[in-house]
Amino acid sequence: MASYTTKVLIIGSGAAGCTASIYAARAGLNPIMVHGLQPGGQLTITSDVENYPGFEHAVQGPWLMEQMEKQAAHVGTKIFHDTIMEVDLSKRPFIAKGESGDEYISDTLVIATGASARWLGLESEKKFSGFGVSACATCDGFFFKNKEVVVIGGGNSAVEEALYLANIASKVTLIHRRDSLRAEKIGQERLFANPKVSVIWDSAVEEFLGTEEPNSLTAVRIKNLKTGAISEVKTDGAFVAIGHSPNTELFKDAITLDKDNYIQTTPGSTKTNIEGVFAAGDVQDKIFRQAVTAAGTGCMAALEAERFLSGH
Repeated sequence: MASYTTKVLIIGSGAAGCTASIYAARAGLNPIMVHGLQPGGQLTITSDVENYPGFEHAVQGPWLMEQMEKQAAHVGTKIFHDTIMEVDLSKRPFIAKGESGDEYISDTLVIATGASARWLGLESEKKFSGFGVSACATCDGFFFKNKEVVVIGGGNSAVEEALYLANIASKVTLIHRRDSLRAEKIGQERLFANPKVSVIWDSAVEEFLGTEEPNSLTAVRIKNLKTGAISEVKTDGAFVAIGHSPNTELFKDAITLDKDNYIQTTPGSTKTNIEGVFAAGDVQDKIFRQAVTAAGTGCMAALEAERFLSGH
């Protein structure tokens, strides 16, 4: 078991973690970034990225994250392929323990563990992920311009995704397993008033259907939960919108979380309720959930950590 000491420990290696690492390293803070369960974060499961500034043409999500990590290493970040299993935030310096048995001792902490999209858990969903099946309309909606899409879900996320897609797609079908939506009333009113959107009630997706080589989604098989009737809905794209889960299990007893388990930060800041602990990216952002906003808060967290250290 080894022990490593740093001024800034960054947990998570997505857009927020990498950006925090770059800024902290350039400030001479010799940061350590620990990869976590999904090195590179959610962008590693995104194929074409067209909305990250700086690239004329679409770039591959995994390539973009590889470049960010290389940049972080180049400017002086030490990167560890480990997963933090335990954190003691009761006193400074903070102590984090990795799955490897190694200990990371740090004066400040940036939590950038992200959030995970909830999926239906179907084998065919994995097969067509990135080939017609997505969990982010803002990321992938553009690829379905003037095409027919389905959105699966019944909460705020589903209604927001459906309304966003209605501006792009020719037709949007919302599939919900109940006979009423859980979304806020104002969102429902907008949805029902939109001529491009229709709703299939009391139904669950049983399978995603499509062609092999190249993988391409063509339909979803649904089951009416009241009658048991099976039918197919033709579609070019399917957006699973059943919510996200922030990766905050590790901090639930130590840091103030909101009702949805996202880390609460001071408005206009990445500060948590613990001095010297900052949160960046999707672990504290349930509204935008974009790579560019995650990178922005990663920058903020590093700058705030630097200020905190200079004042202590």
